[in-house]
Amino acid sequence: MATYTGLSHRDVEFCTLGMFILDDIEFGDTRPSVKDILGGAASYAVIGARLVAGMEHSRSVSWIVDVGSDFPSNVLGVINSWDTACMMREDDERLTTRAWNGYGANEKREFKYLTPKLRLEPSMLSEAQVFSKTFHLICSASRCVSIVQDILRRRDELQREGKAPDHSMKKPIFVWEPVPDLCTPEEQEKFFLANKVVDVVSPNELELGMMFGHPGWSEDSDFGRDIVRRILDSGIGPNGQGHLVIRAGKDGSYSYSKAQRIWLPAYHQPGITESSAVVDPTGAGNSFLGALTQGMVSAGRTPAKVIGSVLAGSTGWQEAMKVASPHNSILVALVFATVAASFVVEQIGVPRLTTSTDGRESWNGTEFTERVRLYTQRLYRTVEESPPKHFRVN
Repeated sequence: MATYTGLSHRDVEFCTLGMFILDDIEFGDTRPSVKDILGGAASYAVIGARLVAGMEHSRSVSWIVDVGSDFPSNVLGVINSWDTACMMREDDERLTTRAWNGYGANEKREFKYLTPKLRLEPSMLSEAQVFSKTFHLICSASRCVSIVQDILRRRDELQREGKAPDHSMKKPIFVWEPVPDLCTPEEQEKFFLANKVVDVVSPNELELGMMFGHPGWSEDSDFGRDIVRRILDSGIGPNGQGHLVIRAGKDGSYSYSKAQRIWLPAYHQPGITESSAVVDPTGAGNSFLGALTQGMVSAGRTPAKVIGSVLAGSTGWQEAMKVASPHNSILVALVFATVAASFVVEQIGVPRLTTSTDGRESWNGTEFTERVRLYTQRLYRTVEESPPKHFRVN
């Protein structure tokens, strides 16, 4: 049985096809393991999108949660507190999808399912979800191509039936997160093909290296620079104007397009934020991409205005925005993504949402927009000190 918080077509800005999972986590050090943690790519991607959307646009964030017979009631309470557009599909004849996460050196993660998974297909999306302005995908390369084709096909069919909203003529934005265990040299050809149907492809630095037969990726190596050239030359997006976004954990993120290269540092930095702030990296990459995806359709809202206001006097930022035009939403979205990930690493599981008596919402005791302001102010200083370190025209 499915319960769904109804939407009109115009409401949906973000939809993830990631799965909801309950996590067991082992850290491989003195910290004890934990169980029944709200997780999975869907939950963390939604957190990222929800942070960017804010309370005012919370119901533009859409996803599906499969509820098994063992679903913890406290987890349901947390999900409901986010006030997102969530389709809850209840099935007492199966267990909720569960997984084990184990961490080793350099935050290298091992992952395995503990119960049978129930992956999401485009056919499961509601009509409102099908017309989302953006989609977050985490899957294999071949499945990425299939999902994009199926979503576009369903949109075309609904348009012919007269069921399409006004914005439906505009192609949605697809952000693809390659599934880690298929980042192998054998998948390279499929990887290049999948890149052509999405707008953003985003492996982390370990996954990108493994895709090309190396233990990791670094921009400082000939190998690392050659990989980026190969990917851009092959093409990202239907018109070749897409972005390769490499998530590099504590070293921040790198974004490459045919127009420019962008580097943004992580939010938590030694000597700037508390050294103890980073507790658990689980889900940070998913939240980074959820925020990035939502951020690409959030122009003109308060968080974006904060960035524009703080960086209005930055020559380096303004030049980067000109180079990125008409795709400069990626710059603002990368800031949102960096800030969103900072909330997720501060505890085991998802950040804590609270609402003050005057209706202001905070995550881990801090407003998202305020943290965007703090990060952007730091970015202003480092960009002015060395613009080429952050931005380079290709």
